[in-house]
Amino acid sequence: MNLALIAMILALLIPMYEAWQDENIWQKMLAFASVATKTSIILLVVSVLRDDWMLGVVGVIILSVGNAGLMLLAQVLKRLNEL
Repeated sequence: MNLALIAMILALLIPMYEAWQDENIWQKMLAFASVATKTSIILLVVSVLRDDWMLGVVGVIILSVGNAGLMLLAQVLKRLNEL
C-alpha cells in the first residue's frame, strides 16, 4: 500500500521535470494539468483506503473543475503572446 503511494508520488514528479527543461508555455501548462490530475487520483486512492468520502469529493471536484481553469489560463496566455 505504501509502495503504491510512493510510486504515484514519483510519477507525479516526471511531468514537472520535463516542463522545467522546456520553455514552451503549453508544455508547462500541460505539466501542471497532469500534476492536478495525478494529485486528484492520489487523493481518491487515499480516500478509499481511509474510507473517508469527504476526501473523495474533494478529489472529484479537483478532477472535474481544476483542469478546465488551467486550460482557460493557457488559452489566455496564448492569445496574449499572439498580440
